[in-house]
Formats: sequence, C-alpha cells, structure tokens
Amino acid sequence: MTRIWAIASYRAGENSQIFGLAERLAEQPGWSYATKRLAYGPLAGPIGLARRISIAGVTEATQRELAPPWPDLVISAGVKNEPVCRWIRRESDGRVRLVFLGRTWASRSCFDLVVTTPQYRLPPAPNVLHNLMTQHGVSAARLAAARDRWRDRFAAYPSPRVGVLVGRDSGPFVLGVNAARGLAAEVRSLGEMLGASTLVTTSARTRPEAADEIARALPGAFVHRWRPDDADNPYLGILALSDALVVTSDSIAMLSEAAATKRPLYLFDVGATRPPDRTIKARAYRAMMSTLPERLSRDLGVFHDAFIAKGYAMRLGDGGVGAGGPGCDAEAAATVARVAALI
Repeated sequence: MTRIWAIASYRAGENSQIFGLAERLAEQPGWSYATKRLAYGPLAGPIGLARRISIAGVTEATQRELAPPWPDLVISAGVKNEPVCRWIRRESDGRVRLVFLGRTWASRSCFDLVVTTPQYRLPPAPNVLHNLMTQHGVSAARLAAARDRWRDRFAAYPSPRVGVLVGRDSGPFVLGVNAARGLAAEVRSLGEMLGASTLVTTSARTRPEAADEIARALPGAFVHRWRPDDADNPYLGILALSDALVVTSDSIAMLSEAAATKRPLYLFDVGATRPPDRTIKARAYRAMMSTLPERLSRDLGVFHDAFIAKGYAMRLGDGGVGAGGPGCDAEAAATVARVAALI
C-alpha cells in the first residue's frame, strides 16, 4: 500500500489543490491518503521564511500527531507547512517524497517535485512540473453526483443557465462595489443574449458590499453567500447544471475547476474595472510587483493570457458566444503519473 499524507494548508484555495491531487492519486489501486491538519503557533510564519527544518511552529498537540509510521508521500503547500514537511522527510531518513504545489520559499531543491502554474513564473528545472491549471477535485463523477443533488432545487431557474463564480481581492486588484456592478451588468447582458437564468455563488473572502451589489443588480437570480462549513454549498451544483460559466479573474483555482466542466467559460477581468476599486493593500502590491523580485509576487495576467490562448475561455464582454473548452483531464492524468513515478 502506498500511503499519502495530504497536509492541509491554512488557505482554502490551496486545500482544494492538495486534496484534489491526493484524491486522484488515491484512485489508483494500492494507494490511499490521510488528511493532516496543523495547528500553528506564532513562530510558524517566521520559521518558514527562515527556511528552517522544524516543527517548532506548530502546537504540541500537532507535534504528537506527526509520528511514525511515516507515509510514502507528502502533498502540501504554503510557507508555514514547508518546515514541517521537510522535518517529516528528515525523520524518515529521507524516504518520504515531498510534493509541493504553487511555489516554495525554501530552495526548490529541497522538494522532490514542485507542481506550479504560470502566474508564479518559476524557471524550468528537473523537479518543477509546469501546468496551465491548478490541481482540483472536480471530476466527472463529482459533477454527476452534484447534478442529481441540485437538479430539483434549481428547477425554478430553468435552463439555459449562466453560473457565476465570484471571488475576492487578489494582489493589485480589488473586487469591490465598482467591479461587482460591472460584473452584474455583463452577466445581465450575457443572460439576455442567451435567454438564460442566473446562478451566483460568492466565495470565502468575497467582500460583503460586493455581494450586496450583485444581489441588487441581478434581481431574480439565485445568489448564494458563502458560509464556513456549509453542508449546503451549491458550488458544485452550479458547475454541474450551468450551460455557461462566468468566473472572476482573481481565482485561478475557480477558473481551473470551471474548465473541468468543458462548458463555455467567460473570464471577468477585475483589473479592467473602470473606475477601479482601490485599497492601500492593492496599491502596495502593485508597487511590490514593479520593484521587488518576481518570487515575492505573482502575475495573474500571465495565466489569463495562456488560458484564453489555449481555448479554455474568452473575456466577458468581448462579444459572441463562447465554445466549450477542451477540459483538463489530460493535464490532471499527466500530473498523477509524474507524482506516482516518484514512488
């Protein structure tokens, strides 16, 4: 039996990637995975930034849970998790393989494989796998189950349906009232062109004022406001039952998950909002991108350009009706094969 520890991140977007990859690997005969959740202390961030190998950044209760028998493979992400995962490999006398997603703070040579996407702009290396899209768990089977679960509940919103996935502030871009107003106007126009009803869901850190504006500007739409630990979250149902999808440009994870449906997909460019929403944090990030090393920031535009060029989406408001994309099955299968080859 090949055993995986999927070590959860402190960020929801990274967790969807960690568990998505772990689930796909566990579909192979003889593979299984267990989830490990870390409770952090105040030193977790500084230890990660210092590139140490240590479990001093997690609580004593967490430390007791990190014990043999060690897994064959660890999958994780995030600077706070790096010291812990490297400690696990050291304690196993180097037998545990480490796969990290996104980018790493420690040298990439400290990991067996880094699975990354374009916005991080990592240079080529033998242990870096460059994918277009993030890892996720949106499979045909999960979409079919969600379709069965949500079909009757969405019966009041007849097909064709436009599903709208709303994200949050990201880097230099702010998804505030102005962006929400622009998004709602474009979605309304698309819905009128297609004769479609509208299904909207917000996400973990959508600004409340943005959600309010969308609900106000799209009367008659289904609008779900994200709640923590919500057993009735319609996200997968919207993916499964929408005939076209609109996703805000801030979330590469949501764009990747939407692409898995192979439905027409429209990208709403938050950065093109006029007048733009502004915050001090966004201005600081923009300054950082222009003056500091690339490793300290990410460039979502690099991903957007590649995503559109490969036919997965078109920009919302460019006119015309989008075609279904090629999906991401081949890339996901290649990633599973590359990780499995480490064992």
